Amino acid sequence: MKRLFALLLTLALAATILCACTKTETETTATTSDDVSAEPTEIVVFAAASMTETLEELAQSYEAANNVKLTFNFDSSGTLKTQIEEGAVCDLFISAAQKQMDGLEEGGYINTDTRLDLLENKVALCVADNSDSGIKTYEDMKAHLEAGDILMAIGNEDVPVGQYTQKIFAYYGLDETALADSGVLTYGSNVKEVTTQVTEGAVDCGIIYQTDAFSAELKVADTATEEMCGQVIYPAAVLKESKCADEAKAFLDYLQTKEASTVFEKVGFTPLASK
Repeated sequence: MKRLFALLLTLALAATILCACTKTETETTATTSDDVSAEPTEIVVFAAASMTETLEELAQSYEAANNVKLTFNFDSSGTLKTQIEEGAVCDLFISAAQKQMDGLEEGGYINTDTRLDLLENKVALCVADNSDSGIKTYEDMKAHLEAGDILMAIGNEDVPVGQYTQKIFAYYGLDETALADSGVLTYGSNVKEVTTQVTEGAVDCGIIYQTDAFSAELKVADTATEEMCGQVIYPAAVLKESKCADEAKAFLDYLQTKEASTVFEKVGFTPLASK
């Protein structure tokens, strides 16, 4: 009887120890698993359409090294500004012109301490491969528009590239309304739409950015000078209501590094800020 009691006591003790070990191991495994599978922080970036290729390329290495998920919204800066004002979730905004960023700053939407001029671009005149217009300069463009023998694509008036185009027209004394009425102009809601019209040969030429010309493998016929349309500056800032402002600022810092600058320069941007 004593032997039976001792045997049962030993078995009970062994079972208790086994359960305790199993519980500890399970808790340790769960803790380790939680550490390894921590969800990446999502950073929502609103950026000018002309930055699509460069930012998507840079995101690949940045996400892998920083446990973040970059979610991009690419469109015209005017459209993005409106979306932000209407309450869209955005952590970092990169505009293709100062006008849209100025508007958001005046409205109290951005953290002004983070605002900086990130990049400079050039406004380029590109001619479609199938065009026989012979356009090589902005002066040629002016002559053909006045003759009414070409079809040209430009950005809408609320799109930065369209606003730069308006300045170029003013520089050459061209009346956009009269040109549009005569049927020689077509429009795009962002620079990518204008670029597509040129690459598909739907128009003879178009005014876009030199970076978009590079990405679309279009030949640049001419680039506008500062006198013609001013500088094409891309300002950037973290949004005041961002839920991950530190992470958004860290990504903005990364965009100023040598690694990022190399990618920007490859397509024709000129970096203006550096870390």
